Amino acid sequence: MTARETDFLVIGSGIAGLTTALSLAQHGHVIIITKSNQEACNSYHAQGGIAAAIGEEDSPELHLEDTLRTGVGHADGDSVEMLVRMGPEIISLLADWGTPFDRDGSKFALAKEGSHSKARILHVTGDATGKGIIDSLLLEIRKHPSISFVSHTMVVDLIIQDGECAGVYTVDKETDITQYYARHGVVLATGGCGQIYQHTTNDLVSTGDGFAMAYRAGAELTDMEFVQFHPTALHIDQNPMFLISEAVRGEGAVLVTEDHTPFMHKYSEWGDLAPRDVVSRAIFQETMEGHHVYLDATKLTVDFANRFPTIFTACMEVGIDPRVDLIPVTPAAHFMMGGVKTDLSGQTTIPRLFACGEVARTGVHGANRLGSNSLLEGAVFARKVALTIASLSKRTVKPLQEIEVSVRLCNNKQKEEQWKQQIQQVMWKYAGISRTKLGMEKGLQELKSISDQIPSSYLESQNMLQVAQIVLQAALWREESRGGHYRSDYPKTEEIWASRQYIVEENQQHESHSIASIHS
Repeated sequence: MTARETDFLVIGSGIAGLTTALSLAQHGHVIIITKSNQEACNSYHAQGGIAAAIGEEDSPELHLEDTLRTGVGHADGDSVEMLVRMGPEIISLLADWGTPFDRDGSKFALAKEGSHSKARILHVTGDATGKGIIDSLLLEIRKHPSISFVSHTMVVDLIIQDGECAGVYTVDKETDITQYYARHGVVLATGGCGQIYQHTTNDLVSTGDGFAMAYRAGAELTDMEFVQFHPTALHIDQNPMFLISEAVRGEGAVLVTEDHTPFMHKYSEWGDLAPRDVVSRAIFQETMEGHHVYLDATKLTVDFANRFPTIFTACMEVGIDPRVDLIPVTPAAHFMMGGVKTDLSGQTTIPRLFACGEVARTGVHGANRLGSNSLLEGAVFARKVALTIASLSKRTVKPLQEIEVSVRLCNNKQKEEQWKQQIQQVMWKYAGISRTKLGMEKGLQELKSISDQIPSSYLESQNMLQVAQIVLQAALWREESRGGHYRSDYPKTEEIWASRQYIVEENQQHESHSIASIHS
């Protein structure tokens, strides 16, 4: 067993992890660990863009209002304030690091998405924003002598010493165990957990590893009942499902049933640009009534192939020409609003353990994320994490003599895939767009049955199972409907629940009333 030391340790290679690493590199040596290749992350697949109040008719105050309203009374005002105030600064930073944002003449081109009152979405090559950002950040990182990349290596668990996070231990493809120690601290930027669902837009790597390892280490997790289902995934059988960006509706596309009848006006005054939770439930309801749902982009005033080249190519590959054909769509698990609880600096409840990006619960999304705020959140809080962790004094590294662990990375891939599919089917059936007490209780029972079959050495399956159980338990506790959490047995949004959180720690679960209710 080998041990390595560094100043800063970053787990994950999405926008949050890469921004953290670049921001820390001037303060010492950084090691980034990622379990697949460097581009394997949800950030890379982000289409629509990144939101920031940089337009002449826009302002941080309007961005704040939109974010709070969409969060359905559950967002943290201070976090949202920081997010929107730092937005323009982050765009400038990403541009300086080489991100080729699309332009309209000398100005950034801005698009509109659901629940945004202004056009404030910046994009790259029309609908390849995530790729544009990640490619640019990786190029900067590869040029930096103070940053090292360790890929195709999975973090097994956090190392806690003297009550602080000292590092992690990992397993690689050869099942070699390595200890990594950080003198200043560890940053979790491991992304989301969409792969716990049967239908998801998330990359295959999104198995909830960061949530699970933080939970096992004793960190607090909260708001795990709030899962965002993106309303318009391309309705074909694939994993992950291909996303039809919300920006397509922003350009005028309309959701219709099989007979070309629009329906979103029945569900929201915002129509096709309603918040994602509203649109997903509307599609779900239309489907329950026997309809097939499509996105009609045939009347767009923009050239579809030019404005959305990635989406156009993907549709054409399966025989759909968006310029003349209806696009079949369905909701799919997309984003976790909850996560590892942090303060405004990204500090978790474990000293020297920080979190940013989708794995973190910063409070900016509340019960429902405003579209294109995710990339912004990842970069904003990465900068705050870097500033804080760099200011910490160095700790003395004390490598462990031995770690007793038996871990295999998908040694029996066929069997592991069967376990994963069982978990995904349970979660889609019982913790999906519409939930009930009886269904969730049955889901927990079925997950318990699955857990009895999975050896502890199959880490991804174990992580998925652990996170799935936490989501179900949190959803069972919240007896109301709010944002991404909808219960048909408690369909109303109740004021009394606005300020309440279900906080999860290993071996204990409790309510918190410490977060004030926020209203726009």
